[in-house]
Amino acid sequence: VQLQASGGGLVQAGGSLRLSCAASGRTFSDYAVGWFRQAPGKEREFVAGITWSGSGTNYAGSVKGRFTISRDNAKNTVHLQMNSLKPEDTAVYYCAANGEAPGVLRRYIRGFHYWGQGTQVTVSS
Repeated sequence: VQLQASGGGLVQAGGSLRLSCAASGRTFSDYAVGWFRQAPGKEREFVAGITWSGSGTNYAGSVKGRFTISRDNAKNTVHLQMNSLKPEDTAVYYCAANGEAPGVLRRYIRGFHYWGQGTQVTVSS
């Protein structure tokens, strides 16, 4: 499966952005999807995940209550709605797919085998 992340940009603190991850090449509902982010000089970290059906989601503690992950399998798309953005949310955001265990919510990078190219999110103070 090929993944394409989009929707990043520059926003002021307190603002919102909606990221999208579009999939092609395989049946999208065969995959759980995760969002990760990487800030300059820092390791890539888990942000949010969703199971193949959308019935299960999980979030990093730092974004819980502010970010919402959702998916539309008919449109082969996963979204990450980001509200109340903070400067510390600034990073390149990546979407990733796990076809090995699509009903399982994973948080670790090695649990995802397919990655998109990333989209930059910059939050100004």
